[in-house]
Amino acid sequence: MPVHPLHDHPAFTSEFCEHEYNNLARIPDHPTYTARWAADGALARRTQAAQLGLPYGETPAETLDYFPPREPGAPLLVFIHGGYWRALNKSDFSWIAPAYVARGAAVAIVDYGLAPATPIEEIVRQMLRAHAWLYRHAAELGFDARRIVTSGHSAGGQLTAMMLAARWQAWSTDLPPDLVSGGLALSGLYDLEPVAKAPFLANLELTPARVDALSPAYFVPERRVPLIAAVGASETDEFRRQNRLIAACWPRNVTRTLEIPDCHHLDICDRLADPAQDLFAAACELLGV
Repeated sequence: MPVHPLHDHPAFTSEFCEHEYNNLARIPDHPTYTARWAADGALARRTQAAQLGLPYGETPAETLDYFPPREPGAPLLVFIHGGYWRALNKSDFSWIAPAYVARGAAVAIVDYGLAPATPIEEIVRQMLRAHAWLYRHAAELGFDARRIVTSGHSAGGQLTAMMLAARWQAWSTDLPPDLVSGGLALSGLYDLEPVAKAPFLANLELTPARVDALSPAYFVPERRVPLIAAVGASETDEFRRQNRLIAACWPRNVTRTLEIPDCHHLDICDRLADPAQDLFAAACELLGV
């Protein structure tokens, strides 16, 4: 049975959830972030060695961009974008790759079909397919299949946690039980009950049964895969609660939590690619570089 850490929380009114989770309403200059990310991503793809649009599945959305390491046998950082499962794409985040390649890692930025046309359950399956594809192609891509670290932001943080909890051998018998060696989740969504009650996300149609199936906080991974959970110190109380919640619910996995100073829901992504920041150091710690 799922464990409900805060089921039917009395504060989860529609007004409260709208206020706490509608990040774009709280960040008036959000278009400047997405415009800069798109421009920086295009620059990274022009200046960095890359294999773009590699298909990991059968649908047009099931592709990834791969940035190879400078030396073979490097660890791999996977990044899963956010956007409440219904916005953004991999090209907006190519700029994450150069700093990690310079540090000695490979990077894969993965895409997925967007909700509501693609249900979140299918997005989870797409991420399973992407990770399985990367594992199976590690030798030809030049990274160490034993060191795959998954990361993601917001909805991508939920998907990151789902990959840590995945039963890989039930998905496919040729996969190891510990396919993912670590995870770094930024501003993750682990309890989807308040997300389901936010009016601006009504088209996700998150029923109680779907909340049960898609909330990582409601179940516990079978393996002790390390997870570092980070959130911006300037984010809403709810996003900071979500960060504390996954640590409380996954005590065997969450090695530590981070609250990044002077950081809101969007600029936390910038810190991931900045070698001077604690978030970059946390990713390198998991990668072993």
